[in-house]
Amino acid sequence: MTDIMPDIMDGIDILISEVGPRDGLQSVQSIMRTDAKKAWIKAEAEAGVREIEVGSFVPPKLLPQLADTGEIVQYARTIPGLQVAVLVPNFKGAENAIAAGAHKLTLPLSVSETHSQANLKKTHAQVLEEVEKIAELIKFQPVENRPHFEGGLSTAFGCTLEGHVPQAKVIEMAERLIALGCDEVGLADTTGYANPVQVKQLVTGIWAAVGRDKLTGIHLHNTRGQGLANVMAALDIGLCTLDSSLGGLGGCPFAPGASGNIITEDLVFLLDSMGLKTGIDMEKLMTVQDVLKESIPGEELYGFTPDAGLPKGYVQAVHGGSGWGHAASKLAAE
Repeated sequence: MTDIMPDIMDGIDILISEVGPRDGLQSVQSIMRTDAKKAWIKAEAEAGVREIEVGSFVPPKLLPQLADTGEIVQYARTIPGLQVAVLVPNFKGAENAIAAGAHKLTLPLSVSETHSQANLKKTHAQVLEEVEKIAELIKFQPVENRPHFEGGLSTAFGCTLEGHVPQAKVIEMAERLIALGCDEVGLADTTGYANPVQVKQLVTGIWAAVGRDKLTGIHLHNTRGQGLANVMAALDIGLCTLDSSLGGLGGCPFAPGASGNIITEDLVFLLDSMGLKTGIDMEKLMTVQDVLKESIPGEELYGFTPDAGLPKGYVQAVHGGSGWGHAASKLAAE
């Protein structure tokens, strides 16, 4: 399962990880048809998106929107060059994800224990026990079947239930996840509380504790309009994987008021206009919303770039141009 992992960044500067089919759909009332999900994933892959979080292995009674995740993983695995990512809440979810063939598993650990109990119905100790069991499960798989295992640090920048989340606690949890066998940790602004200074401080703090190679990406929300500003901070210190959701679909159903993933279309335009290559064709990407508009017509979609269109005379970096600007200096220097 890990055969495409070393090549995922070939020819690109920033990896965009599309999370809409999981984070987006878990947060809406509509249940998207399985064939429509497949069409969405296929269309994004054809636009050049190389990693898609296609679902979550949670009990269907809790999230009926994601009840077909096993079938969706199996379908997505047939798309050449696509890294298929999923969220797993526990050991059973990891077993199902491995059986389906996912390339990457993310288990969310909410640094806010109150949110952890609301989201997973588990304390920190219970979540860490699941992490250890999953790491052992992966270790005993044949090499070709071992997925990449990420411990997701949710509510890392603040919590709608607890409020302030100490940076020291986030770093402590990162250390414990790595010690228990995670390949890396992911950093998530689940509630849209983060600011650019905080992003830099927390990332560098985690790097100092567990190593730069153990944190490469960040999951940001635009709940308070700071999503792309936080992206710029992440780029400035050298993060190279960014989560986003098509049309800004999604949020967290267990964090009141935490709506609004950063918008894939706006993120790709921002990066491309600076000369950073994502490998994604903007014109193709902006047609993907048509699948969502047809299949979940009652859900609101967002995006300044889809609304305004591409500027006249714009040349994409993916086609050999360089947008209208220059890559972030620190990223370009690495």
